[in-house]
Amino acid sequence: MSTTTDRDNPGRTDATPMTAQYPEMAGKVAVVTGAAQGMGAVFAAGLAARGVSVVAADINEDQVVTTADRINAELAGNGADVPAGRIVGMRADVTAPADHEELARRAIAEFERIDFWINNAGIFPFAPAEDISPEQIGATLRVNVEGVLYGAQAAARHMRPGGAIVNMSSVSALRVRKGRGAYCTSKAAVAHMTESLAVEFGDKGIRVNSIAPGYIDTAMTRWVQDDPAALAHALEVVPLHRLGSPEEVFGPLLFLLSDSARYITGHSIAVDGGSRHV
Repeated sequence: MSTTTDRDNPGRTDATPMTAQYPEMAGKVAVVTGAAQGMGAVFAAGLAARGVSVVAADINEDQVVTTADRINAELAGNGADVPAGRIVGMRADVTAPADHEELARRAIAEFERIDFWINNAGIFPFAPAEDISPEQIGATLRVNVEGVLYGAQAAARHMRPGGAIVNMSSVSALRVRKGRGAYCTSKAAVAHMTESLAVEFGDKGIRVNSIAPGYIDTAMTRWVQDDPAALAHALEVVPLHRLGSPEEVFGPLLFLLSDSARYITGHSIAVDGGSRHV
């Protein structure tokens, strides 16, 4: 599927797989949270296709194990120049520090090392500002902020120098949206936390960056395409006039993990079709 700005095909995304290859990544090991579906599943599959072994984690154990098994089957015997990495699916509640430590232990037990850690798990609540409940703000900060911190802590305890952590922020860290006060607040915290972690983990030789997606076509943002007014607004405020795909977020992720980004830390890359400027 090719990139389009055709207004007669509203919401169309470009899901063409990324072809970039970083040969040095083969044989390395990654942990990806929120990997049962959406961007996390695309991240796990893309890394495994390039020879990276992955511990794929999600609160939904059955779904993440099924996803891991499906990707492993698809990659088996694909004839690629680089042997595919293996994906192991397991349950993890990102709000629990002990679960992150268990992810690290599983990665080392299965693959003997950890090179990359992608803090992808998140929730996307809605409520007008005056209606945000203690339960909603608490849950959002626990998953979206504490989940990132605990993952980064576990990664830093077990990574060798040269490791890389990538957090998922959002353009909502820069541009507020009505009804998304809890979410926007949490993602602004992730963006700033990324800078803080980069400064501190630099002493360990570990890089920390974040990606700030905009309107990406996943289950979490399905409401955009289900609401004609919301879709029209999205296509108007995105200069490329289309939604993005998880594959288009994977490309920058792959770069940030690779040796091509070995002197980049503490930064956030917006993958938003330019919407942050409008």
